[in-house]
Amino acid sequence: MTLVEERLSELESGDATPAPRPFTRAALDAEIAELHARHGASEEFRPLVIERFRRALDDGRAAARAELEPGGRGCACSQALSNLQDNLIAAIRDYVVTYVHPPASPADREQMAIAAVGGYGRGTLAPGSDIDLLFLVPAKQTQWVERVVESILYVLWDLKQKVGHSTRSIAECLRQARADMTIRTALLEARYILGNNALFEEMRKRFEQQIVRTTAREFVATKLAEREIRVRRAGNSRYLVEPNVKEGKGGLRDLNTLFWIAKYVYRVREASDLVDAGLFTPSEYALFVRCEDFLWRVRCHMHFVTGRAEERLSFDLQRTISARLGYKSRGGLSAVERFMKHYFLVAKDVGDLTAIVCAALEEREAKPRAYLDRFVQRFRRRRKALPSADFAIETDRVTVARSDVFEKDPVNLIRLFWIADQYILPIHPDAARLVTRSLRRIDNSLRNHPEANRLFIEILTSRNAPETVLRRMNEAGVLGRFVPDFGQIVAMMQFNMYHHYTVDEHLLRAVGILANIEAHRLVEDHPLTSEILPSIGNRTSLYVALFLHDVAKGRRQDHSSAGAEVARRLCPRFGLSEAETETVVWLIQNHLVMSDTAQRRDLGDPTTIENFANRVQTLERLKMLLILTVCDIRAVGPGVWNGWKGELLRTLYWETEVVLAGGHSALDRKRRVEKAQQDLRAGLPAWSDPDFEAYAQRHYPAYWLKVDLPHKVKHAKLLHLTEVEMRSLATEVGTDAFLGVTELTVVAPDHPRLLSIIAGACASAGANIVDAQIFTTTDGLALDTIFVSRAFDEDHDELRRAKRVAQAIEKALRGEIRLRDVIAAKRVAPGARDAAFTIAPEVNIDNTLSNRYTVVEVSGLDRLGLLYDLTTVLSALNLNIGSAHIVTFGEKAVDVFYVTDLTGAKIINAARQGAIRRHLLEIFGAESERKQIRASG
Repeated sequence: MTLVEERLSELESGDATPAPRPFTRAALDAEIAELHARHGASEEFRPLVIERFRRALDDGRAAARAELEPGGRGCACSQALSNLQDNLIAAIRDYVVTYVHPPASPADREQMAIAAVGGYGRGTLAPGSDIDLLFLVPAKQTQWVERVVESILYVLWDLKQKVGHSTRSIAECLRQARADMTIRTALLEARYILGNNALFEEMRKRFEQQIVRTTAREFVATKLAEREIRVRRAGNSRYLVEPNVKEGKGGLRDLNTLFWIAKYVYRVREASDLVDAGLFTPSEYALFVRCEDFLWRVRCHMHFVTGRAEERLSFDLQRTISARLGYKSRGGLSAVERFMKHYFLVAKDVGDLTAIVCAALEEREAKPRAYLDRFVQRFRRRRKALPSADFAIETDRVTVARSDVFEKDPVNLIRLFWIADQYILPIHPDAARLVTRSLRRIDNSLRNHPEANRLFIEILTSRNAPETVLRRMNEAGVLGRFVPDFGQIVAMMQFNMYHHYTVDEHLLRAVGILANIEAHRLVEDHPLTSEILPSIGNRTSLYVALFLHDVAKGRRQDHSSAGAEVARRLCPRFGLSEAETETVVWLIQNHLVMSDTAQRRDLGDPTTIENFANRVQTLERLKMLLILTVCDIRAVGPGVWNGWKGELLRTLYWETEVVLAGGHSALDRKRRVEKAQQDLRAGLPAWSDPDFEAYAQRHYPAYWLKVDLPHKVKHAKLLHLTEVEMRSLATEVGTDAFLGVTELTVVAPDHPRLLSIIAGACASAGANIVDAQIFTTTDGLALDTIFVSRAFDEDHDELRRAKRVAQAIEKALRGEIRLRDVIAAKRVAPGARDAAFTIAPEVNIDNTLSNRYTVVEVSGLDRLGLLYDLTTVLSALNLNIGSAHIVTFGEKAVDVFYVTDLTGAKIINAARQGAIRRHLLEIFGAESERKQIRASG
């Protein structure tokens, strides 16, 4: 049983008894009549009526909300709210024409018609939705009608309802519908509520005859174009981890678009008519109903919980909604992750429905015949060139030649996508629909078929567009059935702020990025990977490893180790040799090692490079791991990759390449220092030899080996300036658009609390530190370079901000501001989004990662001033910080400090290590602290 089937079974087992109606029109009218009899036309009458309407509205919403209780239905709730609104509007109209503006004659009551349009016109309303009304009036409108409309609207506004309204004659409706597609769409869904029904029916009849009948092709093309724009604006993927339930890809608006087009082209009135129109099979219509109900259920819950028209299913809402819907943790997935997997599976089903139907309608209505005629001969030539008689090309799309091609040869289920890739063609909707109906033919026999696996690997490693074809296979359901381990992570989200997409979407995007690098489309962003990729000896292993690197997410065991075991089982099936399989296994097992080392370790420490080189062992592995790491990080989501991470990875790559190519002796290190000094001497031609010799003696060897030449030149000039101006405190700022960071260089007398003060000043100025280079000169000055993430795209804006941060640092170092007070004032209670996450803090202390330093790694929930608090504690414990490495993974911060005691020795004593761990954990909260202390012994 699938997750969706399982969840639907859970829902259907509940009590779905509809909530009682909150009021009847007769009872409400009687109460208003009684109020009028008691108060007449006095000032008290109207407020009492408004209060009665408000109570009716509240009671009705409470009854509709009961529809969402376990076992209830989302569509039932939205329809109950729509029915409530219909009754309320009818009651308000009767109140107005009875007590406020009585007509001259009973016949005048029917001068106009009131119709619901837009979403309300479909007979569904979310709790926070706008009420869209059309007041349809005769060609010659009277003042009485104007006053009635105005009074109805005032009552609705007094009830705090969001009302969209228009007052038009039939001629005005038609004229504006011709000119405005939004109005045309609204009229398409117009629904009669009350009043002059004959007037409304005349409008609908003329609308269909004069507009709909002659403009179907235009409407289809426009709606499909609108959908593309809307989806792009909402994130261009149905697998965003915070999806928009209404506007996002796979959301309710996609179902609306599907129905609008079908209604316009086939003149259907109800969704159930889609079966008779031939657009859906009965099973596809049943899927449509299930998807619609689930999305409405989620959306209504969101509106009720937030008290507003909230359409984005944010992290904080996900926990709340999953609990309200009754999801439980199971296996390796939490309750919220199971709920979101269900959501994304529904979004995928919506995508399947809209893709098939919209493509079919687009082909029928939106392609001019002349366009097809021009290419008939070319299609025929292509049909002859196809490698299999089971397939053909129709309207520039690959399709099946017969309806039994998958039954005759199930390998064709893979071959179809292989042909689409080879000929760079989309798949015809008829073929896509047949694929969906034939998924049961993907069994173990097909999975182990050598030809099917050969075709799949050719798709995966294609030089055309592997991401596009793999995504088609995934959306059709083929990929998850052909590779069941991949099927387990389809629509799986990771409940954190770091990953922007579901796991399957992340893997497909990673493959696409690798293909783009190989096609030299990302040379500017990734110069090193673009250069070394052609030299990779086995590109197949690289593609397979990238495709599978996160395939074991959601399991109880570590996903890298579990994924390696999956690869060991799958690769022989794919046709990879034993050596290729071992390469894939190693890459998956170690796919996080390079990014962790680059971002969380001191790359200037020889032990870091030696440890990493010992793990990698060969230059070929180093190249492949770099490329996989770049693709992995970039596929996480927009803004995750930046030039700074690229620079760290390149540095690690070059340092490791040297070691793997032969390594460095102590003499090599000495010569590298001498070479660095010679390069700097050449970069300072105006300096005298004695001045340069004196300056060179101010730096320890680590400085010469870790800092690049441009920064050495800047540092030399800055330190010289402090001597000339006889000041011991100076700051300098600079931007680097490629790296995506801003540099703040600080020269100040060294002391244990220096980094803490700098971190606090940055926090007080709202600057997010991403890394820090810390050096001390032989004469006791600190030369610290702090890298903060950019806040502005334009350099001049960013430089102004950087100067404000630098001023804050100088004021803090002079003691002109009390950092603790400033940061405390800026801290606010965590928002609902932040409160959605709980991360158990950890403190690890390691003396094997560096020959000189003890490495203290702290991880926990990120917040403003965290680095300041951590460095303050380290300073209070009399620890010198040699370097600091700050990494943020969404809501999780991982800060690494290379420290010694005040004598320059490592922290060996177990009691002192325990004190360090205890004080650092206190920052995150007492309960988490106690758990960690107990766990660490």
